[in-house]
Amino acid sequence: MTEFSSRVEQVSISGIREVFEAAGEDAINLGLGQPDFPTPDHAREAAVDAIRSGKVDAYTSNKGTLELREAIAEKHDRDNDLAVDPEDVIATSGGSEALHIALEAHVDAGDEVVFPDPGFVSYDALTHLAGGTPKPVGLREDLTMDPATVEDAITEDTAAFVVNSPANPTGAVQSPEDMREFARIASDHDVLCVSDEVYEHQVFEGEHRSPAEFDETGNVVVVNACSKAYSMTGWRLGWVTGSNERIERMLRVHQYAQACASAPAQYAAEAALTGPQDPVVEMREAFEARRDVLLEGFEEMGLECPTPKGAFYAMPKVPEGWVEEVIDRGVVVVPGDAFGENGDGYARISYATDMETLKEAIDIMAEATAAIRE
Repeated sequence: MTEFSSRVEQVSISGIREVFEAAGEDAINLGLGQPDFPTPDHAREAAVDAIRSGKVDAYTSNKGTLELREAIAEKHDRDNDLAVDPEDVIATSGGSEALHIALEAHVDAGDEVVFPDPGFVSYDALTHLAGGTPKPVGLREDLTMDPATVEDAITEDTAAFVVNSPANPTGAVQSPEDMREFARIASDHDVLCVSDEVYEHQVFEGEHRSPAEFDETGNVVVVNACSKAYSMTGWRLGWVTGSNERIERMLRVHQYAQACASAPAQYAAEAALTGPQDPVVEMREAFEARRDVLLEGFEEMGLECPTPKGAFYAMPKVPEGWVEEVIDRGVVVVPGDAFGENGDGYARISYATDMETLKEAIDIMAEATAAIRE
């Protein structure tokens, strides 16, 4: 058998998937990063109408339909006070592809990519696949990423750093001051800041701000998606926006890897972005209520947990053996070290499940905690 590329040999199936496969069929799944709400009806109907009319039978523009890109530009104006040219947007196959093409277009062999640890599993893997060198950095006590730590990590070999707020797996929300600093760092050191804003609308405390708001040199690109905001994970529709020069380079990768995002999903996303935003608010309010119940449960168990101010994840500090004990009792959680070395001693809990199921899981976790401490 022929050899495999060194890049792919450095990447393995994520620890999240390993946990899923080890769990029983009847287990309560608190490991899945997916909203448990339906996709809004108006988004579904837009896709159905496009299919029935034959609009989706051919390729769209590589960048996506003009109407979708205009809707994305309007969204950035409405939500972020950002002026985005629709020509500087690429519709992608989820936020995952947006991250992939951003790194592929900017990272050469051996270039360093700085990202949070613990952080989203794709940052490390996609850096390897681009031929780069991962450079994870630790977080503050509240699990936010300190701009000073990022700046200290930058060398002449650094191509990019990744900011994720609200964050997966921590639920942490960066402050506006932090975001301003990240934009400054990108400018002063002439490196790319990739801002992963997929959880933008799930903010309970503080406010979501983008480093793109403070970017004056074109060194920030923004990755976003409909997946979490509109419960459209299966539709695989995201986007990336940045300066025209950067978009044109990312388009070269996207064109050959993907050609264009799924046409039905593009029509659904356009409707989601331009239609009623009530479902976004309803989901956010439900996630916040669940978060509060979960934190109360952790407090009663005696588990320390930095308060997640966004997304739908919590990362409590847990005793040795806790994750295994909880999984054995039928609740799927993810060990913190699946998200980086600094996640060791933590667990990631997703509260993207209904309140009744969440309370049942909390009772089981409490029993597991008591058993570990006996």
